[in-house]
Amino acid sequence: MEVSVLGLGAWEIGLERRSLAEVEAILGGALDAGLNVVDTASAYFDSEELLGRALGARRAQLYLFTKCGPTDGFSRSDWSAAGLRRQIEQSLRRLRTDRLDLIQLHSCSLEVLARGEAIGALEQARRDGLVRFLGYAGDGEPARWAVASGRFQVLQTSLSIADQEALSLTLPLARERGMGVVAKRPIANVVWRLPAEKVEPYYRGYWQRLRKLAYPFLAASLDEAVGTALRYTLSWPGVATALVGTGKPGRFEQNAALLAAGPSPEAEQEAIRRRWLEVAGPDWVGEV
Repeated sequence: MEVSVLGLGAWEIGLERRSLAEVEAILGGALDAGLNVVDTASAYFDSEELLGRALGARRAQLYLFTKCGPTDGFSRSDWSAAGLRRQIEQSLRRLRTDRLDLIQLHSCSLEVLARGEAIGALEQARRDGLVRFLGYAGDGEPARWAVASGRFQVLQTSLSIADQEALSLTLPLARERGMGVVAKRPIANVVWRLPAEKVEPYYRGYWQRLRKLAYPFLAASLDEAVGTALRYTLSWPGVATALVGTGKPGRFEQNAALLAAGPSPEAEQEAIRRRWLEVAGPDWVGEV
């Protein structure tokens, strides 16, 4: 797969209960701007169904990634072979396609991975022609195990100015094995712009880290800071695409425009990495 440097993460589409018209506008603008990757999941409420309805004839213009295991807004999970097969078949129906470009195990535990049943279910789906490639979406030791197993072609993992464990734990091995790497949360959910009273529990870990890191560039305008953060994530060798989530039409095009300045200067990248190594605590692990 030759993927665009930016992909669309579709969690917000489901979480924010966006209308079909809004999703059509988001997708249409992103496709026109050069996007060819959309990533969703069984757990993202009605995200898959909305995407399937919105894509229509434009399905052939992009690669569809989805994830399985957790469902219904992460309220339950099923890692059995039969359960994963049902989810894959449901994703195909919802997305209105006859084959997924990438199916990913959605942050399952090391125990689930080592048991082998879940991976076997994905491999069977691939043999049956339902999916093209297999991936693991997650962080930490389970992600390391998935990369080392040799049974996945893609790793989706957290990587940003606020989340850098993957740079030493998984990225070097993934590059060595020729895996595609998808960066999730590449701009750390832009949490630095939030006042303390508006930081939800989901964002608090990154918010607290960035307060301690105190990168000077975060004091710049929002566009400049987001551009710096995004270029930092994409500058690491092996990162094929970065997923930026949005539930608002036009946001993808804005993010794409921020990359027009070119790659991150080496000195800037080194300064961000050096600050992380100076400040990061041992508990600053990848945010699942």
